[in-house]
Amino acid sequence: MANMYETFSKVGDPRVVGRSSHLLTDILILSVLAVICGADTYDAIELFGKAHHDELKKMLRLPNGIPSHDTVNRIFQSIDARHFERLFVEWASGLRRCDGDAGTEVVAIDGKTMRGSGDAFHGNSPLHIVHAWSVRNAVCLGQYRTDAKSNEITAIPRLMEMLELEGSVVTIDAMGTQKDIAEKIVEAGADYILAVKGNQETLLEDVKALCGYERPAAEDTDVDKGHGRIEERLCQAFEPDAIIRADHKGWPGLRTVVKVRATRTVEGEQSAEERFYISSLPAGSHFNTYIRSHWEVENKLHWTLDMTFGEDGQRKRSRMAAQNFSILTKFALNLLKKDKSKASLRNKRLKAAWDWNFLMHLLQI
Repeated sequence: MANMYETFSKVGDPRVVGRSSHLLTDILILSVLAVICGADTYDAIELFGKAHHDELKKMLRLPNGIPSHDTVNRIFQSIDARHFERLFVEWASGLRRCDGDAGTEVVAIDGKTMRGSGDAFHGNSPLHIVHAWSVRNAVCLGQYRTDAKSNEITAIPRLMEMLELEGSVVTIDAMGTQKDIAEKIVEAGADYILAVKGNQETLLEDVKALCGYERPAAEDTDVDKGHGRIEERLCQAFEPDAIIRADHKGWPGLRTVVKVRATRTVEGEQSAEERFYISSLPAGSHFNTYIRSHWEVENKLHWTLDMTFGEDGQRKRSRMAAQNFSILTKFALNLLKKDKSKASLRNKRLKAAWDWNFLMHLLQI
């Protein structure tokens, strides 16, 4: 709770000094608690506050009672979202350190479109948010808003500038396979695994050719069974020859080319897919594990934001409000994720709404 107060006290108050009936920290903490308990609108935040006024009065000042939904709405439309993003990264780094140094940390970076934030009448496309996900800690480390998916190339370096990446392995899909992004990662003291697809046509051709005529320096196989299917992933790591290094010398720290052949068997029908990557890691690294864990940013963050928090269904037309509420949601998500009790996130939200002691427990994780 002290960390939450400290973080929210740094948020700049956009209101006129002396003309405010409610404290900014009260509004933000009330909103986080309400979102944990299932609120996804400003009206729901107000209802949560009124239902728990007596309990909230013991932890918040609330000089003029519970703020109205209009007041909460105005706050989210006016606070500086970029600064709020930076404060979230600072706060999330504290959760990240709680798990110590247990193994290499994979930081998966990927983007998600907030479909409900679009406003066709005013010609505003939906916001696109680039996220950083800590696989080891199972928390969102940060986000950076863009106005379109095509802007991920410029957003990813800005997000990485806010993160502590030293010693980690950064995984990014093909959109982020850019030389300046690889350089940022290496400069931060981290390693990268970048997907190679058609957006880097020449590199893809050379990588495929290398995998075709060279012997792998290392390989391993992983088999996964479940839900009526069997998937076998053969991961081969190649050391680029002199030709590849010369043709692509602009890739900082390039040490390995990786090929993953995934063979799936479903009800007797078999299909296969090949994927290619470049990396700054040596050939003997755990590529199969690192590459597969990248998809946690989709399965454990993006899917959760839609299915548990209903993000795509929210209709916040103000772009600033949509961005700020997205950050607030990730405060709530991280607190729920850090609780180790055996329950789904949906049930944890219900339990927090019904059990005030459990809600307070989440704030102390």
